[in-house]
Amino acid sequence: MTEPGASPEDPWVKVECAYSDTSLDPDDEDSDYQQESYKESYKDRRRRAHTQAEQKRRDAIKRGYDDLQTIVPTCQQQDFSIGSQKLSKAIVLQKTIDYIQFLHKEKKKQEEEVSTLRKDVTALKIMKVNYEQIVKAHRDNPHEGKDQVSDQVKFSVFQGIMDSLFQSFNASISVASFQELSACVFSWIEEHCKPQTLRDIMLGVLHQLKNQLY
Repeated sequence: MTEPGASPEDPWVKVECAYSDTSLDPDDEDSDYQQESYKESYKDRRRRAHTQAEQKRRDAIKRGYDDLQTIVPTCQQQDFSIGSQKLSKAIVLQKTIDYIQFLHKEKKKQEEEVSTLRKDVTALKIMKVNYEQIVKAHRDNPHEGKDQVSDQVKFSVFQGIMDSLFQSFNASISVASFQELSACVFSWIEEHCKPQTLRDIMLGVLHQLKNQLY
């Protein structure tokens, strides 16, 4: 509403109308600007956080490959096919896989060697027990005076025992390879050289020899 006497074309009236328009309120313009600035700032923070996370991931992967090249010996050896170039990630992974497979084979080989050594120890323990039994039997039955036998009789006893053992040995041992031969020998010793088995063989030989002499 204009004042009495004021013309609608009066410039002062236009100014008042302009300032009375709520769409041009300076406070509203400042609020919109702050909201827009906040939105842009939030997007920037998210973008920076994403960039930092991605960089950390890449750094972790790079450190992992660097560690592999330090740990795996084959990665440290010079590959003349690529010259002085840096190893690619694919080559590092392949060399790592090959080295792990090599370690598995070495572990299996060592386990087989340990098993063989344990069999050796078992065989030696058995032989020790057998010799102790022989010594004890000799002490309990010393050959003195008329009971003493000739060397020929001793040789006949030994020959009879060896012949009996050789029969089982020849039937049990395979000569397809040295490794198989070794394994069969230890198995034969464990099976046929037990104290009770040797005792039975010796008694049979003595009984046979006694029948021949008398």
